[in-house]
Order: sequence, then C-alpha cells, then structure tokens
Amino acid sequence: MKVKNIINFFNMKYPSQIVYLLFFLCSTISFAQKEISNQVVDFFNETPIESASVYIKSTAIGTVTNADGKFVLRIQKENIADTLVVSSIGYSTEKIPLEQFDPSEPIYLVEEVASLDEVTIEAEPRPKTGNDIVLKAIEELPETMPDSSYIQKGFLRHKERNKREFKWLIESAISVYDSGYSVPAKKHLKINVDQMRKSYDLRDIDSLFTYTSYLNQTSSFRTNPKNLKRSQVKTALLKKAIKWNDNRINGLQNIFQGKLNMFRNVDGKKALFGENILDTHQFKLDTILMDNERKLYKIEITKGENHVGLDTKGIYNEGYHAKGWVYIYYDNYAIKKLEYELVAASKEQKHRSKRLFDTQVNHKLVINYKEFKGKMYPNYIYYETPKLVNIGYKAKNREEELLAEQYNKEERYYYTIQEILFSDIIIDHDKISAELKHKWDMDIFSPKPYNKEFWETYNVLLESEDEEKLIQDLSQRASLFKE
Repeated sequence: MKVKNIINFFNMKYPSQIVYLLFFLCSTISFAQKEISNQVVDFFNETPIESASVYIKSTAIGTVTNADGKFVLRIQKENIADTLVVSSIGYSTEKIPLEQFDPSEPIYLVEEVASLDEVTIEAEPRPKTGNDIVLKAIEELPETMPDSSYIQKGFLRHKERNKREFKWLIESAISVYDSGYSVPAKKHLKINVDQMRKSYDLRDIDSLFTYTSYLNQTSSFRTNPKNLKRSQVKTALLKKAIKWNDNRINGLQNIFQGKLNMFRNVDGKKALFGENILDTHQFKLDTILMDNERKLYKIEITKGENHVGLDTKGIYNEGYHAKGWVYIYYDNYAIKKLEYELVAASKEQKHRSKRLFDTQVNHKLVINYKEFKGKMYPNYIYYETPKLVNIGYKAKNREEELLAEQYNKEERYYYTIQEILFSDIIIDHDKISAELKHKWDMDIFSPKPYNKEFWETYNVLLESEDEEKLIQDLSQRASLFKE
C-alpha cells in the first residue's frame, strides 16, 4: 500500500494519531537516505574544480563535480557513518567523515605536484620514456582491469545542440554488464536502459541527407540527395532514417563495444591502442602528479607517422591525428584517466570536417577510472562528436553558400555529447545472474514511462548553471511543441 493510501486510511479511522504517523514516516524516509551537496574549489585562486571525484570511501558510490565545481550525492543509510573522499588529479585529497560534513563552506583542494627529479632510482629497472610507460601500462591491463564479470549502474545524459541552444536531451539510468577484460566486448558486454528521466526532442526531421544515407546503406541501389525533394518522402520514413542514424552514430554500443573504449578493447581488430599503437601515436612524459596520495604519470599524446582511422561502416571516419593526455599510476601502471581527441589531418578529412561540421576536432573522449577491490572500473565517460544535419538555408550556388555560412552557422552545425556517471558496481555472482535473466535493451532513443520513486533515490550528474537554463528552455519549448 502506498504512503498516501496509508495516510488516508489512518486519517479516517484514527484522526488523532495521524500526526504521529506522519512524523514516523518522515523520520524513516530521512533516515533511509541522506543528500549532500557542496562546491569543490582551488584553495589559492578560489576557482571551481571541474570533474573532481567525490565518493564514499571503500565503495563505488560517488559522483563528479560539474563545470561550476558543484556536486550532489545521495547516500543510503548504511553509508551515512562513512567517510567522504574528494580528490582531483594534481591536488591534495580531502577525507571528511560524513557526520562532520559542513555544506556551508566550500571544499578546498591544494595543488600538489611531484617533480620528475623526485623519482628515486629503484632496484627494478623502470620505463623512462612516455612510449615505454604506456606500453608497460597496456602490458599490465590483465592485472589492473576487471578479470571477472560485473555490472555497473550509471546515469546517462545525452545532449545534442547547435551553437545557440539544446535541440535534444535524454537522461536515463543504465546498466552495463561485462564478462571481464579477457573476453571480446562485442560478444560479452551488454547494455540496458533501466529507466528514463527526460526525453525532449526538438530536432528538425526533414534531413534528406540522413534519409539518403539510410537508403544507400540498407538497399542495393544508390541515391543522390540532390534528386530528392522533401514532398516526395513520407515523414514516417524520415523518422525511421533518423533513428537508424542516431543508433549508428550515437548508440551506446559505440562507446562500450567500439574502438574508442581503447583500453578495454585493446585486443580488438585494428584497435587504436593495439600492436601498431606507436605507428599512429607517440607519447611524451610530461611530469608526475599526485592523485589520492599516489604518484601519477602525466603523459602527452601526440601524432604518430600514420593517420588514425576508426573504420566506421558507411562513414569516412579516417585521416586523423591524435592528441591529449593519459594518466598512469606510478606504482602499478594502472590507467587512471584518458583525455583523447581525434583531429582532422588528411587533406580529405580537413576539407570534409570544415565543410560539414565547421570544426577539425571530430571526436573528443574522456574516460576516468576508479579503483575498486584492486581493479580499475570506468567511473565517468564524456564523449563529444559533431553531427551532420541538413537544415536552414539551402544554397543553390557558391555565392549563396557564402551567404548561408554567414547567416546560418549557429543553426547549421550540431554536435552531440554523451556523459555517463557510474555510481554502483555489482560483483556478486548471484545478483548478476538475477539481473541477466531480464530482457536487456540498449536503445536510449525510445521513450519510457517516468518512475518518480526510482529517481528520488538515484544519483545523477549535476548540470552547470548555464546548462540548466538551456535545459529548462528546451523542456518548456518541448511541452509547447507537443501540444
């Protein structure tokens, strides 16, 4: 029986006792869960620290700070006497007993950097160059990555926008099952969308380019978009083509089962960090930082002699140079964090990226790992990529193309961002078996009923203040649009 029904029943039968019942219920609910929030700030310059890790010690429960350095974390009753750990690469670590947590003052972290000169000579020879350190870290992946099956529970925020506003937003709770590092992800990794919190879509559906791609990939004959007119294509077929393209470009399988999950899938066919890694990437040791009281190599990723390619079916996804950073623990060579970009490098890709996307950065990826029970599990994933759409002014010649670029740039160019925060890890085999008996569906683009009770106890990513305003505007416009 729901709480509301219980209250109504007691109100009719025992009106004098209703106050005591309400007090009891409120006390039980407040005891069952505690919500804390605060801001993480640099001690010396008082600037917000983005992407700082905030978690309960010795658990997988946690979150990361947003662009404003702020976070919200829901804590279950069994953990309310534990310790909160706040850390960020290159900073000191704060450990706060939850009983002493004070939301009235920011959490200050002090910059903490170790010098390369501080590294002492050890009995066992250690790799000295960035290339050798990365190769050693890849060699140690069977020891540092999960070696048995597990399920992670997480929160997904999928955003699509142009340079002015959000056009599409999805927020979901997801589960990811993985058999472990030693088996191929394509066959032994599953994803399920458990619940949906938001689904607002204001995109134009008259994308003839997407429809053309759909026809060319799913039929035996070739179609040129110049030969199509919007009036000739049914809206239902356009919607079908757009969903096909959404799954192809932004489906969750790309993040978890594809090449961009480069450490998990290092043994995959033509893996980015596979046996030819040094042909397409070079790694330069920058410095040694501190993270949660452990030394950490900071290594720059630079271009190799050959271009990087993703070998995506139906899309020219080749001709890139890589750039970014990889952070590796000094003591056991475990990967802590990857910041990775693919930048157009070949003549063909430069021209394509500029013309279609107005950017040379085609893929931007961040994967942050968290140690749990001696293994490194994904903790936070950020993936950004431009997306081709066909909207706005339709130019008929070069002169009109220049006019279109001048007036429609903010509307024409879209990009998609997917963020995933994992807040729980299940390694109990009985619990895993029970979850796997249910049907699993990774389609994040199909709306599901909203479950208010579920979301009242689930940890989510906190939006920045600027993003919250854009999301509120999108939700209002979506409501009007549906009416």
